Amino acid sequence: MKVYKNREEVPDKYKWDLKEYFKNDLEFNNTFKEAEEKIKELLKYPGCTKSANKLLKFLKLDEETSILVENLYVYAYLVNDQELGNSKSMSNKSKTEILMSEYINNISFFNPELLKLSKDEYNNLFKNVSLLEYKPLLDRIYRNTDHILNEKEESIINRLISASDHYDDISSNMLNNAHNYGKVLLDNKEVDLTPTNYHKIMKNDDRSFRKNTYEQFNSVLNQYGSISSSLLDSFVKLTWNNLKIHNYKSSFDAKLFEDNMPKKVYDTLIKNVLNNTKYYQKYLKLLKKEYNYDKLYPYDLSLNLIKNEKEYSIEDAKDLLLKSISILGDDYYSKFKKIFDNHYIDFCTYKGKCSGGYSFGTSTNNSRILMSYNGDLSSVSTIAHEGGHNVHHQYVKENNQVSYRNVPSLVCEVASLTNECLLSNFLAKNGEDKNEKLSGIANILEVINSNLFGAVREGLMEQDFYKLVENNGTITKDYMDNLTLEYLNKFYGSEVELKEYANISWARRSHYYMFFYLFSYSICISVALYVASEIIKGNKKMLDNYLKFLSTGSDKWPIEAFKILGIDLTKDEVYIGALNYYNNLIDEYLKIRNEES
Repeated sequence: MKVYKNREEVPDKYKWDLKEYFKNDLEFNNTFKEAEEKIKELLKYPGCTKSANKLLKFLKLDEETSILVENLYVYAYLVNDQELGNSKSMSNKSKTEILMSEYINNISFFNPELLKLSKDEYNNLFKNVSLLEYKPLLDRIYRNTDHILNEKEESIINRLISASDHYDDISSNMLNNAHNYGKVLLDNKEVDLTPTNYHKIMKNDDRSFRKNTYEQFNSVLNQYGSISSSLLDSFVKLTWNNLKIHNYKSSFDAKLFEDNMPKKVYDTLIKNVLNNTKYYQKYLKLLKKEYNYDKLYPYDLSLNLIKNEKEYSIEDAKDLLLKSISILGDDYYSKFKKIFDNHYIDFCTYKGKCSGGYSFGTSTNNSRILMSYNGDLSSVSTIAHEGGHNVHHQYVKENNQVSYRNVPSLVCEVASLTNECLLSNFLAKNGEDKNEKLSGIANILEVINSNLFGAVREGLMEQDFYKLVENNGTITKDYMDNLTLEYLNKFYGSEVELKEYANISWARRSHYYMFFYLFSYSICISVALYVASEIIKGNKKMLDNYLKFLSTGSDKWPIEAFKILGIDLTKDEVYIGALNYYNNLIDEYLKIRNEES
């Protein structure tokens, strides 16, 4: 793939088109002014819970206002991530954050006011049948009786948090823009080493080159580790103090309450993964064997299980992905194709662009996908993943009113990971040669490594450092370094010899700023493996149920959404099924590997 120095060099066909949000600065600024006026108008509605008619007017105005604010915020966020450090983009993002804060502050009266109603007063509101469409939304607020303060207190807390909660932005800017990781000599050319190209560079065949690059990159992270730990400590303390003020016993209790999930779901997940790290270690043994290494070191772990030299152009990726997801039917196919036809993806890599990948949208506009396309199979798989989010968002948007289009991560990751399973299955069966077939299996094994074993490992770390802060401790670099080594040893066993800088990997994890997001990946990959395997077998009922699942809005709790698929997350079966599937994939890989070409 061509390497670009900056965004100006990237062809327009490989950039996302944001005109669905705002066509130009004038439209953005006019919408900003409109949003400001509506936010002021919301102040007319304290007391609205005493009148069903006034409450209905408030809810409709709130919906209109939230759409404007959300579109402004997401647009500014996307533009900022194109070029971190651009003063105009940073200014617009800051403006929309302040606007969002004002919006939240001006509706802060509502939740405490609703919770003051007696059950009879609350139920009588719905004699006005027009309010019934908002009942699931209001029910979710009304269940928060023990966790909402009075209007003045909520307003003060919101203002304080909005003024101080920028730790993730600071961390991202520091990692992706401020740090200078130096240059590496790649194919006789000097290349800037960045978080966006590090993963691909670490697949290089030259082991000494990988070792040197690993040390070069991670020595920079290590140099600033104390700052990274201070940011994380401040974020966790801010989060915990906010939750404690709102009468939660622990941070994880708040997570359970937020999703209305029984603790047994997480206990069952963690138990099954910790009891079966042998499967992951079996993979590591296979990796060691494939490269004929006596030992594995951290700088070996980015290697593909099978060397796949094939480079996929963006056009190749489109063709491959459309074939792989065609099993989901014509409607899904057309929605996925729209991602390419409407320029929903920002593909290319250059210094200053935010690293990682995501799909981000609003309740009224389709999501946009940011990624660092490197031409390898992993990049194709990233499109499958983020494209799954995009299509899921399209289904939710089509089938639900605005209030119920914000689907929790505990549900939405199924859509992304199912697509990655289908891509790898398609390659395993239809690859052009033995190498590509093996690459298909290797790719999904790496997805499972990251989303099942890796996410549980780091989710457990997240639980631990929240408990530390809850007990008046402080997150330091030494603490995070030691915690990282403890869990790496638990999952790697004796298969990887941890070298200098293995302990600093935590400093790259943006997910720590997303409040127990990692466990969602582990639950969802387990479900995705189950769903994908049934669809591949030709289970028409599962396919129909899966499309219903994708169309389900946030008026249903995650546990209810999973029931559409026939899954009970409190039981061992789905997790054991995922772990066995992983083990069988390794065996299938070995079977194809040993076949005559």
